[in-house]
Amino acid sequence: SEATSTPSTVTAESCSLSVSSYLLVSFFHLIKLQNQMHSGHYYTGVISVQSATYGRTSSQICSAGRPRSQISNTWCSKNVPVIFKRCNGLRTCEFKAQGLARPDPCFGTYKYYTTNYICITAETSVTCDRGYGYLKCEHGKIQINTANYGRTDKTTCSQGRPSQQLQNTNCFSPNALDFVSKRCEGKSSCSILASNSVFSDPCFGTFKYLNISYSCVSKCKCYCIEKLYCIVFLCVD
Repeated sequence: SEATSTPSTVTAESCSLSVSSYLLVSFFHLIKLQNQMHSGHYYTGVISVQSATYGRTSSQICSAGRPRSQISNTWCSKNVPVIFKRCNGLRTCEFKAQGLARPDPCFGTYKYYTTNYICITAETSVTCDRGYGYLKCEHGKIQINTANYGRTDKTTCSQGRPSQQLQNTNCFSPNALDFVSKRCEGKSSCSILASNSVFSDPCFGTFKYLNISYSCVSKCKCYCIEKLYCIVFLCVD
């Protein structure tokens, strides 16, 4: 059966390249990154999910009050890719945990969600309509967090534009993230034209702009001990 306790909040105490592992055991779950002071440094960033699973790999976790028959199977684990899609690139991620991992990977076992994530620094590129956006990483490779061609406020790229072209702030391109990711992901630099000819027109009559959040990431190797539990990432260019 699925774990459905009261709502909980998960906060990353430090945004460094060490693994943070938290359990997603609530009906609704919130991952939130905040500016925290740790060893004299402030850490900021966006969520980068390293792994997300559903099942049971320990007889101790989420076991209180459960009969032995529901916690004895510790060979049950299923990847949950939807958590990557919903949370990567965001500072706060909230979702309904129930039903994310269907079908049931091990019927009769009381299961829980486990997410490993780190905080990564994000860069922002904003390009007004018919201009070129340039993404560049001095170290590492480009990882696209979010991308939208449209308009979500009345002030960005507003200079000299008539007010009627700025009113629609609920304008989103459905293919922007996929297109930008395919064009730029894994490269050291890339350029993209912000134009209807590239993304199609998601809101006719509105002056649009291309807003991209990206990170420069390095290749990470996971060193694991004790039954393959990952405890540290070593990142190199």
